[in-house]
Amino acid sequence: MDAALLPVPAFRRYVGIDYSGAAAPETSLPGLRAFVACRDAPPTEARPPGSPRRHWSRAGLADWLMRLLAEGVPTLVGIDHGFSFPRAYFEKYGLAPDWPAFLDDFAAHWPTDAPGARVEDVRRGLTGRGAARGGDARWRRLCEARTGRAKSVFHFDVPGSVAKSTFAGLPWLRRLRRGLGRGVHFWPYDGWDVPPGVSALAEAYPSLWREAFPRRPGHTPDQHDACCAAAWLRRADLSGALPQYLTPRLSPEELAVAAVEGWILGVAPV
Repeated sequence: MDAALLPVPAFRRYVGIDYSGAAAPETSLPGLRAFVACRDAPPTEARPPGSPRRHWSRAGLADWLMRLLAEGVPTLVGIDHGFSFPRAYFEKYGLAPDWPAFLDDFAAHWPTDAPGARVEDVRRGLTGRGAARGGDARWRRLCEARTGRAKSVFHFDVPGSVAKSTFAGLPWLRRLRRGLGRGVHFWPYDGWDVPPGVSALAEAYPSLWREAFPRRPGHTPDQHDACCAAAWLRRADLSGALPQYLTPRLSPEELAVAAVEGWILGVAPV
């Protein structure tokens, strides 16, 4: 292909994160993995800097992401947990269809970013006010239904569930948004189109991609999920396919719902 016809990538760096909602925010977790790729380099694993720990904690990972995205290098980050809740949740609690306000309300009831706070502690009523903001495992977001296999963000205690990761991760998204300001685009809540030269955070679902990339020797399933997330983001951008995933073909009504519930980057733009 003529060089003049090659797609122009929107990003220079790609981060895939396989999240974990286990234990407390400051606990080093083997299931919490991050891989970084660049335009001219495949994914490599990022380890906690300046620390004897082998694995990230949620608090440490959030600090690292804050510094990384503050560098100003256009970076696309895919994180493996839900970024919002189904419309039924907003309706049940009379919440405005406003994502930043949702994050504030959630963190006030589920303070899972507080030192020592575990998702299970809030679920059992030992801290926070989780009982006032519960959900139904039968509720699914439009994007979850569209995948045909993604579980509800309220579906706890089953294999393949992202519920615990979601409930642990949402307050950290709030911290990142507050710390980074408008320099980072939270997709699609800040709009379906990502401005040129701006970094973006999006919800990822590595199950969509794990079969497309061979697992590297010695990699755990968590490493593979984070690695293939970074690899897919890179491939989609370099090939010119990314825009069709950033602007899924949805009806006006579906777009309005997804702007609040969120969308999973990589779900087929049918």
